[in-house]
Amino acid sequence: MPSHQANYIIDCGHMHNYTVWLSLDHLARFDSLFHPCYHLFMRTNTPLSPFWQTLRDLPRWLRPGLGIKRWFFFIMIGITLLGLGVAVIVIDLYRTDSTDPALLTILSYASLRFIPRIWRSLIFGGLGIGIVIYGIFKLNRSVLKPFIRPGDDVFNQLSGFHRRERGPRIVTIGGGHGLSTLLRGLKAHTGNLTAVVTVADDGGSSGRLRETFGILPPGDIRNCLAALSNDEDMLAQLFQYRFSGSPDLDGHSFGNLFITALADLTGSFESAVVESGRVLSVNGRVLPSTLNDVKLVASMELPHSLNEVRVEGESQIPKMAGRVRRVWLEPDDAPAFPPVIKELLNADVIVVGPGSLYTSLLPNLLVQDVLASIHVSRAIKIYVCNIATQSGETDSFTCYDHIRALEGHVGEDLFDIILCNDNYNGDVGANSRWVIVDEKTKSDTRTYCADLIDEGHPWRHDPVKLAQVILDIFYDRTGPLT
Repeated sequence: MPSHQANYIIDCGHMHNYTVWLSLDHLARFDSLFHPCYHLFMRTNTPLSPFWQTLRDLPRWLRPGLGIKRWFFFIMIGITLLGLGVAVIVIDLYRTDSTDPALLTILSYASLRFIPRIWRSLIFGGLGIGIVIYGIFKLNRSVLKPFIRPGDDVFNQLSGFHRRERGPRIVTIGGGHGLSTLLRGLKAHTGNLTAVVTVADDGGSSGRLRETFGILPPGDIRNCLAALSNDEDMLAQLFQYRFSGSPDLDGHSFGNLFITALADLTGSFESAVVESGRVLSVNGRVLPSTLNDVKLVASMELPHSLNEVRVEGESQIPKMAGRVRRVWLEPDDAPAFPPVIKELLNADVIVVGPGSLYTSLLPNLLVQDVLASIHVSRAIKIYVCNIATQSGETDSFTCYDHIRALEGHVGEDLFDIILCNDNYNGDVGANSRWVIVDEKTKSDTRTYCADLIDEGHPWRHDPVKLAQVILDIFYDRTGPLT
């Protein structure tokens, strides 16, 4: 190695150490770029022992917001009182049996009487605190080991949990893949997350189970549970697994069958959703907008004709050639699921979309109690406009067309923010077009534009980008939570 270079370990407090070669004349510039997220240590041939690694990492456990310091000091007070009790016994033994030379010699060496008192107190105090901290740390590691996935760091898990616990109360409304995409991004920022899902689906596996067993369609709820799962590597994939090859099971997903079985075992669909969430260890709640068996109906204008036709069923609307004029629920007086109303009234942010305008978003908003609760709620209300048009529903729609159709059903001024994508780079497919932010939308003071596309799939929202923009809007209006 050249004499003018030094080998350092950069420890950013993460799971790995990154070793780089630093030229001494570049060290100051390097330090200015990365300070204060690292500490520089001279590399040695022998790695740090687990004991010294534990001691090195101790300061981060005393950071604010972890809920550890108060209990650590509480334990220290208890140990101090215990030590005082032992000291009283030793002093009493020393006074009552002070004629035994062997005992006096043992006590003299054990209490380090051959060094000044101040040094004795520092030695005993330092050793005591170090042993207590190390013991508590190892005890917690042993207790939490069954609950921490291999490779995960206990500190990162704990700090992330407390950070999400203090996150804003966010209620998302919609269905389909758009809602699950949003949830996948938001779950990293808050644990106070609720998804309100449409129950008007009547196609595919959900439609067959709905017709056969008389339960609410589980498909969209299954997608949301999988998106909120803390273990998307295996359990969520299992929940999304779709059978094929068998006439009876073909097209059914494992999650739909699982929820259906739980509904039969627990006696109610809502209990089945709760139990499914526990199995998947979801970070939030998933609630149906209503427990009533509702049907989505549309009035559609046929091509090259002024006549309108009635189309029944959520799955049939996109298949019908023509333009959707209006949609409604039958029955139109279905009550909202009571926990949905409670969550909407207590929310800090209410997000509608992204998702199919007529078949995912509006079926929720057409439940009158849900719409009334959104109006009354003091939350910031955000509508997330789709990135690309949907064949059979919103062909050639601009952002303004989406907003006009939505407000034509639920009334004007429901939303405080209209969130639109302004990045049109990429191919959205032959049957779709970019949903353009037109001049009418730009002139609306509620409009907020940002780059929201998923680079790999431009017709979809990027969950990380979308969640971050929503959090930025919230903190910009309220200030960061402490």
